[in-house]
Amino acid sequence: MMRSILLLAAFGLAVDAARAEPAAPVAAQVPATAPAGAPQAATGKPRLRPDLTLSRDIVSFGDLIAGLSPQDGALPAFRAPALGETGTIQVGRIVEAALKNGILREALDLDSQGLAQVVVTRAARRITGQDIESAVKTALLERFGFDARAFALVFDGGAPSVAVEPELPGEMVALDLTYDARSRRVIGRLAVPGSAATRLKPVRVSGLLVETVDVVVPLRPIARGETLTAGDVMVERRPRDPGTNDQLSEMRAAIGKVARRSLLAGVALRGGDVQREEIVGRGEMVTLVYEARGVLISMRARANEAGAMGDVIAVTNLNSKRVLQGTVSGPGRINVSPPGGGHVAAAR
Repeated sequence: MMRSILLLAAFGLAVDAARAEPAAPVAAQVPATAPAGAPQAATGKPRLRPDLTLSRDIVSFGDLIAGLSPQDGALPAFRAPALGETGTIQVGRIVEAALKNGILREALDLDSQGLAQVVVTRAARRITGQDIESAVKTALLERFGFDARAFALVFDGGAPSVAVEPELPGEMVALDLTYDARSRRVIGRLAVPGSAATRLKPVRVSGLLVETVDVVVPLRPIARGETLTAGDVMVERRPRDPGTNDQLSEMRAAIGKVARRSLLAGVALRGGDVQREEIVGRGEMVTLVYEARGVLISMRARANEAGAMGDVIAVTNLNSKRVLQGTVSGPGRINVSPPGGGHVAAAR
């Protein structure tokens, strides 16, 4: 009887201890274990574990202390943090609870390894904003016959953070959903089947469906003058920007092009951000080629402009000093054809 009373008292102290110092949530799906390769205590005493990850809501003494008997190890000691959260339990509280429950005769019976606290993480499966959006779109199609694949759901206040039991593989589903076709506003409650967390507290969402378009985005920062390759960019669907109509929508519009300015990763590319690779530089000495009536004449000239393959640029004939318009036909090569097939000699 006395052991049960002491156990309940220790359990009651656990709630505050495990939540006293919350840290960033993590998602893990492993039972509480000692760190891999942890050495056994040379003294043979029960040894305190520095950290553990749980998939249940109760921390047992066996989770906290290695080397206990199965009976003592199975006794509940503290309440675990909420799903997906991390907390700490002060070593003094652990020793106090173990002494009250007769697991330790005195504090020196525990090898605390010099620790001040034990870090406890509650494993969880994280539900992302994309998971929630997918569930809403599925419900829209099933209940309203509206195919929302070409739309994105913009959440009011941002996508909610949801953690559920790690062992649950099911997808999130809509319990109820309302949809206004004119404003494209949706409101609903969602849950994961079998999850006690979402059964007790369904996920409430509200937001607006906005039309999306394909855009090309860099996967990494691109320096000015760098040529983009297939591994540097990707196509994403994003909400349409009503103020922009020159965003690139196809990979081929970017691959092989040169960045005209520094490009940031994840920022949609516009037509003015890239250009074809220049194979003739401004001021470069080039070969000027005249073609007319089966006659081909070449001479030296200077490019007045830079140009890529197929660009029409101005060049200066070094012999006549005349400025002509020619087409870039290769590195250092400009083709000029007399208008209407006129005499080649007139160009000299």
